[in-house]
Amino acid sequence: MTSAGPLEGVRIIEMDAIGPVPLCGMILSGLGAEVVRITRPGGQAAYDDLGEAVVLRGRKTIELNMKDKGDVETLLSLVARADALIEGMRPGVMERLGIGPAECLARNPRLVYGRGTGWGQTGPLARTAGHDINYIAMTGALHAIAQKDQVPTVPLNLVGDYAGGTMFLALGLVSAILSARTTGQGQVVDAAIVDGVAMLMSLFHAYVHTGSWQDRPASNFLDGAAPYYRCYRCQDGGFVAVGCLEPQFFAQMLAGLELPAEAYVQTNRAGWPRMEADIAARFAAAPRAHWEKIFAGTDACVSPVLSIAEALQHPDNQATGTYVEHGGVMQAAPAPRFSATPGAISPSRTIAAADLLARWSRG
Repeated sequence: MTSAGPLEGVRIIEMDAIGPVPLCGMILSGLGAEVVRITRPGGQAAYDDLGEAVVLRGRKTIELNMKDKGDVETLLSLVARADALIEGMRPGVMERLGIGPAECLARNPRLVYGRGTGWGQTGPLARTAGHDINYIAMTGALHAIAQKDQVPTVPLNLVGDYAGGTMFLALGLVSAILSARTTGQGQVVDAAIVDGVAMLMSLFHAYVHTGSWQDRPASNFLDGAAPYYRCYRCQDGGFVAVGCLEPQFFAQMLAGLELPAEAYVQTNRAGWPRMEADIAARFAAAPRAHWEKIFAGTDACVSPVLSIAEALQHPDNQATGTYVEHGGVMQAAPAPRFSATPGAISPSRTIAAADLLARWSRG
């Protein structure tokens, strides 16, 4: 028997925000949780200019004024029947509104109170503004991603907001909900982006400690310095990504390029400049489509660098259902995938707080 997702029956209140929180709500909704988004009445909500087809999909929306005592009481009544609340305000804001952890846990001791911030709840920077680029700058990640002698590359807001923020907030929320169901005790989950990104950098901390990683950009085997782990320009201006770390995969890459395997020692750094020049010349001799055909079905770890539009239309992505159409927009399908409880995109709509409260009161 299947259900709407592995989180079916879980009730989550999402306070309207930007950054990690809305994507977290989208992900949890796609996994079956009932996520109710609280927005300000008559005011522009976060990401409203994007519509509800993608980032805000799958939620019910309730308009409440948190400066109105009656609406604060309504929210606390919902909190009493919820499993979790997630918010992304600066430290102290929720407390000033009378809906901080103390007030919410007093109403519902089993509640999980998820907080998504950049700097965390304490520390010298806690109350200062920041965005993804600032957080990854302070954790060493932005420096490590940079190219040699170049201004650091900005990796969209994927590393900080979403990998370090959203994913750790979602993991923390689900973990604490499981704990609350076992112990009957809720708690606060503090998912600071700097903490998450620092955790994501763990492999490189280990490499630095063992001396196998140089703490400067474009000097290592995973940061673009190695000829076998970087991107190359093709004849038509397109690019391919090469990631053949293992010797057997490296050999297949050379074979596809018709380069003599005996001419190169993969791990010999002294030979990397010549190796890179030879590989670059071969890729530059033909268009991207040629190389995609040459390496299709091989273990050479060579892939075309696709644009967003191309990714939506790529045959492999279509065959696996990576993207779906919702609200007239092609977008990512719910993930990860579950065999017995597959997720789905729920309808989005604005509802009255009284109606939701009445339903939640019935169980």
